Amino acid sequence: MKLSLALATLAVGGASAFSVNQNGGLRTSTQLNVFRQPIMAGNWKMNPTTESDALNLAIGFCALVDTLEDTCGLDESDTCTEVVLFPPFPFISKVKDIVSEKGVTVGAQQVYYEDKGAFTGSVAASMVKSVGCEYVLCGHSERRTLFSDSDVNINAKVKKVLEFGMKPILCIGETQEEYDLGITEEVCAMQVSKDLAGVSKKDLENVVLAYEPVWAIGTGLVCDAEDANKVHKFIRTVLAKMYDEEAAQSIRIQYGGSVTPESVDGLMAMSDIDGCLVGGASLFSDKFARICNFKATEE
Repeated sequence: MKLSLALATLAVGGASAFSVNQNGGLRTSTQLNVFRQPIMAGNWKMNPTTESDALNLAIGFCALVDTLEDTCGLDESDTCTEVVLFPPFPFISKVKDIVSEKGVTVGAQQVYYEDKGAFTGSVAASMVKSVGCEYVLCGHSERRTLFSDSDVNINAKVKKVLEFGMKPILCIGETQEEYDLGITEEVCAMQVSKDLAGVSKKDLENVVLAYEPVWAIGTGLVCDAEDANKVHKFIRTVLAKMYDEEAAQSIRIQYGGSVTPESVDGLMAMSDIDGCLVGGASLFSDKFARICNFKATEE
């Protein structure tokens, strides 16, 4: 089995081969003849604290890549797992230099929706594109809550990322309060509808969704695999209404929220979970390698 690695500006700690099902690791839609390539992403967030630590993490990750018998670079083959790494902005270029020989690419943790101008502290899509980013996170819960990122702004960022030929990973999910109120589906439907407004079916082919229940991020709590899968299935019904069934079944949907080596197998055994967006565990090469080396049950 092969592993494809694509770092996005956040985090990855290691990688290795995986086995999912008889389809060579691909997620299969039973409704249409559609295959979805698994995608694992590591979000370093504001870690590590120095450039040397970041480069050591990248070097350690590459050492684990070298232990794999079969690896493949980004876009080389659909029959492998794609892995995306998201380091902090200052480390992107040098991390990319280290991992590029392994077929690994990088992504950015966020961008602003304007092309340039007097926006102190902001980063444009063209800037991260110019240093080799392939992916950009949009709508992460920490950007929504800590930095007041609205759905209108997230929608503008998604469109800007697509405009510059990169792939947005659009994060959605409910808070603890919303979960307790039993309105998970309503929240997810609203966010998907608003954040993808004006995005064409053709552009949707370059979008990845990440369902991240906010109450499970950084808390050690993990949404039950079957419950998470139900939400993923529901999200596809929303997309089917916005686009069509083909688009709904083709898009890849990750799960995020305190994913660990202990929880990944159960998550990846689910029919509609196509990968994971990993936070804390991606800062440890061995843990992230195990996550990428998930052992999902044959379906």
